[in-house]
Amino acid sequence: MNPEDITVAGVRTALASGSSTAEAITRACLDRIAAHDDTIHAFLAVFADRAIERAGAVDARIAGGESPESIGAMAGVPVAIKDNICLDHGRTTAASVMLEAYESPFSATAAARLEDAGAIILGKTNLDEFGMGSSCEYSAFGATRNPWDISRTPGGSSGGSAAAVAAGFVPVAIGSDTGGSVRQPAAMCGCVGLKPSYGTVSRHGLIAYASSLDQIGPMTRTVEDAAAVLEVIAGADADDATCLDRPAPKLTHDLHEPVEGLKIAVPRQAQADAVDPMVRLIFGMSCKVFAELGAELMEVELDHAELAIPAYYTIACAEASTNLARYDGIRFGRRAEIGPNDPLEELYIRSRSEGFGPEVRRRIMLGTHALRAGFADKLYERAMRARRVIKADYDAIFRVMQADAVLTPTAPGPAFELGSRAGAPTDLYLEDTFTVGANLAGLPAISLSAGFVPSEGGSLPVGIQLTGHTHSEAKLLRIAAMFERASSVGGRVAV
Repeated sequence: MNPEDITVAGVRTALASGSSTAEAITRACLDRIAAHDDTIHAFLAVFADRAIERAGAVDARIAGGESPESIGAMAGVPVAIKDNICLDHGRTTAASVMLEAYESPFSATAAARLEDAGAIILGKTNLDEFGMGSSCEYSAFGATRNPWDISRTPGGSSGGSAAAVAAGFVPVAIGSDTGGSVRQPAAMCGCVGLKPSYGTVSRHGLIAYASSLDQIGPMTRTVEDAAAVLEVIAGADADDATCLDRPAPKLTHDLHEPVEGLKIAVPRQAQADAVDPMVRLIFGMSCKVFAELGAELMEVELDHAELAIPAYYTIACAEASTNLARYDGIRFGRRAEIGPNDPLEELYIRSRSEGFGPEVRRRIMLGTHALRAGFADKLYERAMRARRVIKADYDAIFRVMQADAVLTPTAPGPAFELGSRAGAPTDLYLEDTFTVGANLAGLPAISLSAGFVPSEGGSLPVGIQLTGHTHSEAKLLRIAAMFERASSVGGRVAV
C-alpha cells in the first residue's frame, strides 16, 4: 500500500486479504517520513524499531489464525501522537525545554486504547509549547511547516499531527483541542479534525493546559476514519474524573446513512468582513452543497459571539497559570543552575524563565493577573458569565430552532506565512474566532476540507466546521460524511 492511500478500513482489508502486512505498511510510512520530514518537521521523535516490532507481532497473530477484527479495530494502522500526550516509552516534552527530558512512566488512556486495539504508534508530533498557539511556531524544537506550502504554518497547536496526516506520513494522528487546536490545523492542512464533546475522551495522560476546555480528538483524511478512531478512544475512564461514565458511542455502523430533514444553522458572523474573501467564497459554495443535499439552511445570530475570544483567553490563561505552577524546577520540570549563595527564589525564577518559552510566559502572566485578588471578579468571573451566555446561544439554536448543526468556516483565513504573526499575539488569537465557542460550551465540532485557494506556493486548503449539540457525535459525523461524499474535496495528500 502507498502511504498516501492508507485508511483504517483499507489496512483492515489488506491484512484480511493478505495483500499486505502490518510490517510492510509500517515500513512504507517510516520510509516516507525519512524522505520528507526533514523539510516538514512534523515529528519530534520516531520510534521506528518499536513500531516495526509491534507490526511484526500483529502479522504473527494473523499468521496464527486470528482475524484483524479479533486483534482490534486499529490492527496494523500507523498512528502519530501529539507530544503533550503521554506514552510509556520515549519522551513526552510538550515541545518545551521545561520537559525536554521527561519520560512518562505510563501511557495516556487514549494512547493505550489505540495500542490495545492494534495500532502502531510511529512517533510523537510537534506542537506549540504546552498547546499554547495557533501556528506550531511556538515549539522549543522548531516550527512545523505546512505540507501544501512549506513557507506557511500548518496551524496549531496540533500542527505536527495535521502535517503528518496531510503529508501522507500516517493515516491517523491524535491531537488535543483546547480552543481549536485539532480543527484549525486540520483546516489549514486539508484533513478531518474532530473535537468530541467534553468528557467523551479521557484526559488522563494529557499534559494539562486548561482543564475545563482540553479534549483529545482524532485527525484523519476521511470522516470514516475519524469515526473509527473515536469509537476506540472514547468511553468512561476511572482515572479521569471529568470523563463521563458512559460507553463509547457507536459511530461507524450508520455513518453513511443520510440525515433526514437536515437543518443547518448558518450564523451571520460566518460571512463577516473579517473573514478572508476566498474563504467566504468557499464557505458559500459549501452552503450550496448542503442545500443541494436537501438541507434547510437557517440564518441565525450568535448574539454573544464577540465575547468568545476574550472569555476563552481569560479562562484558558487562568487555568494555565494554575496548571503550570507545578513546573518550578523542584517538584516538576527542568531545574536551572544557581550559585551557592543565591536565594531559593532565584531557582524558581530561573527555572521558569529558562524552561518556558515567550508565549507560555505571556499566558501564565495573563492568567495570574486574571486571578489576582481584586481582579478575579472583573476578569475571570466575568469571563465565566460570558461562557454561560455563549453556551445558551448554542442551546437556543439546537433546542428552540431544532438545528442539527451550526456551520461556519473553521478559520477566518487559509494558512498564513510563518513569522507573519510574530509580535502580534492578538492577531494570532483571532485565528480561533470560530473554534473557541465549541470548547467554551463543551460541544462536539468537526472540521472538513471544503476547497482550495491559490497561493504563490501552489494551493492552500480551506476548512468548514460543523458544531453539534452535546453528545451528538454520531449525527455530526453522518452530516460530515454527507458533505464529504458530495464535495469530493477531502482525502488529498500534499507531498
